[in-house]
Amino acid sequence: MPSGLKTASNTSSQGVLESEIPPQKTESCGSKEDPECSAAPALTAEQEVKLWRRIDLRLMPIITLMYLLSFMDRGNAKLDGLLTQLNLTGNKYNIALTMFFIPYSLLEFPSNLAIQVIRPSRWLPAIMVLWGLCMSDFSTPRDPDAMLMGFVKTYPQLVGVRVCLGTAEAGLYPGVAYYLTLWYPKYMYQYRIAMFTGAATLAGNVETRSYAFAINFMNGDGGLEGWSWIFVLEGLATVLVAFVAAFVMVDYAPTAKFLTAKEREFVIGRRGHEAVQGERRHVAQQVWAAFTDWQVWALSVIQLSICVPLYGITYFLPFGYSTSISQLLTIPPYVLATIILVTFAHWSDKLKLRSPFLFAAQLIALVGYIINISDAPSGVKYFGTYLCVIGSYSGIPGSVSWLANNLGGRYKRSVGMALQLAVGNLGGAVASNIFRSQDEPRYLLGHGLEIMFLSIGLVTLPVIVLVYKRINSRRDREELLKQQSGEKAEPEPEEGGAESMGDRAPSFRYTI
Repeated sequence: MPSGLKTASNTSSQGVLESEIPPQKTESCGSKEDPECSAAPALTAEQEVKLWRRIDLRLMPIITLMYLLSFMDRGNAKLDGLLTQLNLTGNKYNIALTMFFIPYSLLEFPSNLAIQVIRPSRWLPAIMVLWGLCMSDFSTPRDPDAMLMGFVKTYPQLVGVRVCLGTAEAGLYPGVAYYLTLWYPKYMYQYRIAMFTGAATLAGNVETRSYAFAINFMNGDGGLEGWSWIFVLEGLATVLVAFVAAFVMVDYAPTAKFLTAKEREFVIGRRGHEAVQGERRHVAQQVWAAFTDWQVWALSVIQLSICVPLYGITYFLPFGYSTSISQLLTIPPYVLATIILVTFAHWSDKLKLRSPFLFAAQLIALVGYIINISDAPSGVKYFGTYLCVIGSYSGIPGSVSWLANNLGGRYKRSVGMALQLAVGNLGGAVASNIFRSQDEPRYLLGHGLEIMFLSIGLVTLPVIVLVYKRINSRRDREELLKQQSGEKAEPEPEEGGAESMGDRAPSFRYTI
């Protein structure tokens, strides 16, 4: 690496501008498998733990709250009178769910480009205000033509609002997932993804199911049914939190005022190759590289194999119980799933491995769906539901983190992660249409397709691991030969070398 690290300064919404940081005393904190943290100002172990804890406390609560509201806004209103009031017969409910995922998937890629030029503290709260407005219209609550979620009166209005909601929410998860890569080293990343995903998922399910149970008793208040009140109140909360987030969010480490200069340099140094001189000159090249990289599409298949079961169990869980009992029975599986999710992430970061935990998560979900497709008693199927939820939710952070770890270059990573999530979220459109009302109560088609997608993931994953291992082994041999012959292992940065090559650099080793 050159003696001066390149950092980012984002004093305006024009994006990240690069500037020099004077050379600092450095210490090694990794190996070839952890090259991004090869240079950083020296801190004691105790200082480092306190620093990351302080960063966690500043970053994680607000983004968790934002994702919580996103999760709740997409919650299951099927159980709260929506079907009967809007006369959603046949496959109308499924179509309404599907229409959310079309713009939601298509706009994730452009959104992750937008966040490169608009600061996260402006972009993410702005889209949050938009989807909050889609949830409720507090200015004209009794207008029968209001095209917002809490006040829709007809099926076409519902479909239109779902499209608007998908458009507005598209940028949140990929934006936050990318945003965290700008702060955390690769082997501290999955735990943070798991924390904000798990906390929001748990709180969303517990709170949504609990207060949805209570709000059911508000039917008729203000001329609205209980399901309408759910969306109205969530929309109002979303807009309020968006305004708070605009002032609370911290954009980038180089401009973080809550850190000292030495701490800022340490965080930047731990990311090593991620602060690359002149990277902005290669934006188009990195975007194209993301679209043509085999691993983006291979891991997108893995993401799809997780998301179809995930959305299926989310929208149609649990089966065969009354409304009130259903609301309460969904809470325990998500509590246990959150514990497993965070445990998997902790050990995945600690062992610097992604694939074994991802494989285990998919296998758990597969067993759960096999139980549910059987003719087992309801109690056994409820146990299977636990496995479905645990496996599906535990796999998401692993899949996202695996690709994020293996994409070099800020723009390539941003676009690649968005493409992966876009393909995965198309699984929501699939899941919305495979649990048909005519298939009740066993849903043989839905469960059968979930099993198929999980099987595809379980076959694809070992293939990806083998390819990564072959590439790593080849680079090890090439580096050894160059060292033995006295050649430089890789060209200098000014010659267009390793730092500008991202994950194609000879020194880069893919995470397995």
